[in-house]
Amino acid sequence: MDHEGLAHSVLENDKEEIDDGLLLAQAADYGLGSFTPDLLYEQLVDNYRNAKRLLGPTIIRQLTGYDGDFIERNLKISEFKEELKRRIGQGIERLEKKGLIDEDGVTTDTGRELAALALYTDELEHLRAKGLGRRETQERSHYGERDGTVVWQHHRYRDIDIRATVRMAVRRGHKTLTREDLRASTRVDRGSISIIYAIDASGSMRGEKIGLAKRAGIALAYRALADRNRVGVITFTDKIDTRIPPTNDFGVVLHTLSQTRAGQETDIALAIREATTLFPKSARTKHLVLLTDAVPTSGGDPARLTLEAASIARDAGVTVSVVGLSLEREGEKLAARIAELGDGRLYQVRKLDELDVIVLEDYEIVRGRSAHQ
Repeated sequence: MDHEGLAHSVLENDKEEIDDGLLLAQAADYGLGSFTPDLLYEQLVDNYRNAKRLLGPTIIRQLTGYDGDFIERNLKISEFKEELKRRIGQGIERLEKKGLIDEDGVTTDTGRELAALALYTDELEHLRAKGLGRRETQERSHYGERDGTVVWQHHRYRDIDIRATVRMAVRRGHKTLTREDLRASTRVDRGSISIIYAIDASGSMRGEKIGLAKRAGIALAYRALADRNRVGVITFTDKIDTRIPPTNDFGVVLHTLSQTRAGQETDIALAIREATTLFPKSARTKHLVLLTDAVPTSGGDPARLTLEAASIARDAGVTVSVVGLSLEREGEKLAARIAELGDGRLYQVRKLDELDVIVLEDYEIVRGRSAHQ
């Protein structure tokens, strides 16, 4: 399949293409290195509950055509097991024929592109369903966004707000427009905002957590880049796995997020230090969104090193917010201290499906703050 055709199919909401893409995206979330029919079948049959934990519901449903409860109820039936094996083989063969995986079952470049596009499409639909989309027609100019109206005096003619002017004339009972009716749009300069989205990709994030973290990052990038700001990405374990400086290239951010995989330990101090060096000096507002589900576990005194890094970041003009995924008491105390030192906010996420909303909320606060600097 050619790349243009792939993108067109996804953006035209081709259900099969989107489902295949989400399947490949979840393979990355759950650390599935390759689609091997015999191995996948054995995992399902030998210990279904463990297989469900290792593979996730989407992979199982997409490859077999059955939901998890149905599979679990029928695994003792030999005919069903034969049908299950046949379906898994057919599903993987179909992915290979479409060029989404290679002969070893490893996701190809085309498959990775499809996974990224499917995630993007699905997350935008999710935002629209929640009523979190922005009006695409919001008027902009080099002078800022329209923010309100005032009496027209010494403004530029291009700033005359026709609709507000006509409303004023009608309200005054004027049959023709007068100079006193003229209203001008005021504009607000949002400034240049650079945001780095740092994802803790330690082992505890594997599966649903890292999948929803990616979606929240996509939502943030989509919103911030639409506002002509810049977004970077860091994924980290006990080392920096991926570093993308703040950019206006949505494709780079999207592909980086979509292929993020979980690793081992957590070094939050390292992530904060790395982010501090990636921000451009020209940025008017520098903000780090740190997403984690645990306390740092790497380094001689990880808590102390993390707080030192947060202080250094703030001295460098970087604000730091922490998005905590069901943090325990020790982790919440440390996260609150990071946010305090970083002049940011702490968000405790109890419902994972609200993660994208919370990340966007933090962005809007930063955006509003930037407008008044």
